[in-house]
Amino acid sequence: MPHPIMFSDDDPVLARVREIALALPTATEAVAHGRPTFRCPKMFGMYGGGEKKIDKDTPGRRFDQAILFVADPAEREALLADTRFFLPAYVGAYGWVGLPLALDGDTDWDEVAELLDASFRQVAPKRTIAELDAR
Repeated sequence: MPHPIMFSDDDPVLARVREIALALPTATEAVAHGRPTFRCPKMFGMYGGGEKKIDKDTPGRRFDQAILFVADPAEREALLADTRFFLPAYVGAYGWVGLPLALDGDTDWDEVAELLDASFRQVAPKRTIAELDAR
């Protein structure tokens, strides 16, 4: 049974994320587990997700407007110490971090672009990174 779609194609926050992610060389979008994912061909970003369950009595929160990304290992702990970021369910154990997003001025879109760029560089082939650096 396929996952239900958990996003709206006309979401303006998703449109902004798409603009940033798909500007990276060879980047594509595919729906996986009901959410948009960004790949090069490995996944470097996901739109929307949930926070890892804290304990049996404290459920994780769901963030429909968030970006999940592969954090630079040298920066991961600092990111998670910042209260804006969260440890995503399922992929957090593999180095991923989440950041809730909004269009109301609270989101630093330059920071989002930097985080997606850094995530892309964690998984992209060397020749694709060279192409990005040559731009």
